[in-house]
Amino acid sequence: MIVIAKPGLPKSTLRGVQGFTLIEVLAALAIGSVVIVATAALIHNVALNFDRRTGVVGRADQMLLAIERLAADFAAARLVSQSLAPQSGGGGNRMAAFTGGPTEVKFVAAGGTVAGPQGEEVVSLTVEERDDRSQLVRRRAPWRGPRTPFETIALRDPVQMLEGKVEIAFAFGSLAADGTVTWSDTWSGQPLPPRLVRLSIRDRASGAELVPAVQFALRADAPISCARPGAKATCLTGRGSKSVKEQPAKEAEPAKDQQAGGRG
Repeated sequence: MIVIAKPGLPKSTLRGVQGFTLIEVLAALAIGSVVIVATAALIHNVALNFDRRTGVVGRADQMLLAIERLAADFAAARLVSQSLAPQSGGGGNRMAAFTGGPTEVKFVAAGGTVAGPQGEEVVSLTVEERDDRSQLVRRRAPWRGPRTPFETIALRDPVQMLEGKVEIAFAFGSLAADGTVTWSDTWSGQPLPPRLVRLSIRDRASGAELVPAVQFALRADAPISCARPGAKATCLTGRGSKSVKEQPAKEAEPAKDQQAGGRG
């Protein structure tokens, strides 16, 4: 410690008191400064790692929410047919109101807060590039009916679903008679929508898959009950008609037994 002499204190008293020299005080201040700087750096690193972990968790949650939203949209896709030349008053080949590419998908879906007179809305999913980051943006518009040209609908209400230094791409699958799936990068001018839509999200730097390839099943030829949460395969039209056909055959068997008993 440093002793400061007070006025009037005898010199004999000061001789018996020991204190720090100026060099010792400066050394102590230097050591204290090093400790403070090291503590501040440690706190900064902990806070930075915490923010990074929080950011990773936030991106994972964002991906899960986006996948849930996409699953709901594709499950509600509707089969809407239009003429290839609607301005000519009909005729010609028919195509489904569904267009898709690696960076854009547009289709008609059931329900929605902006549903038009038909109770349906047009949904588009577009991959957009801003600076060095990719964004998956969802837009929508009311569907006015089959007479409205599908390509000329003005979409609005953009909502950013995904964002990051990633590569986002869509692919479209068709189901063959033997059950095999054929994938294509585009889907346009087809009489039916694709059976499956695949979403891939890759890290732009490493090329690694951030999530396993997600496949969404489209049931555009099924009733609206298949688009509800928790719907099972029994909601499909094919199985329902099969069970109805089997029922009359079971009821017809007792009639044959009664006729055989009458003959005996």
